[in-house]
Amino acid sequence: MKRRIGTPIGWLQRLRLRLQGVVDSDVLVERGLQLGHDVYIGPRAIIDPWHCWLISIGDEATLAPGVHLLAHDASTKRHLGFTRIGRITIGRRAFIGAGSIVLPNTRIGDDAIIGAGSVVRHDVPEGVLAAGNPAQPLGLSTDYIARHREAMRSRPRFPANGFTMAGGISEPHRAQMRDALIDGEGYVE
Repeated sequence: MKRRIGTPIGWLQRLRLRLQGVVDSDVLVERGLQLGHDVYIGPRAIIDPWHCWLISIGDEATLAPGVHLLAHDASTKRHLGFTRIGRITIGRRAFIGAGSIVLPNTRIGDDAIIGAGSVVRHDVPEGVLAAGNPAQPLGLSTDYIARHREAMRSRPRFPANGFTMAGGISEPHRAQMRDALIDGEGYVE
């Protein structure tokens, strides 16, 4: 969900959003979360509500569905009497793939891309593509984007209008997309 500054919502709408798995970013910002502009937070994402003031998310960052940002780790609590905590900093235009977990005391640099299902335990530098458990650098995000830009020249592309749920996709367009992708991937706006 994109953060809309100054858009008040009522308690019923907050409850509806929570039941749909949408993060209530306004409440987290009130508690100290530093949230940039035009940040997308996917459904079922979790931004540590108990330590959200230790989290900073840069402008135009994307948290795909099911991403967890955990600024605390209670594994030490029973043994030491203390919970481990640490800051999480996510840079501008960073992308964190679906189901990824970002652990305390980590930084993800500007324009970094984190693959789906990754566990980020260490810093990921600016402009790096990283994936895995633990997340490891795989290359530069600019190279990754260049490969896909080149693939878009020969692979199917679809407009958002008419070919996405938000764009009102019809059954004929669903069938068209399925048929076009039978031998590989494509791209949708």
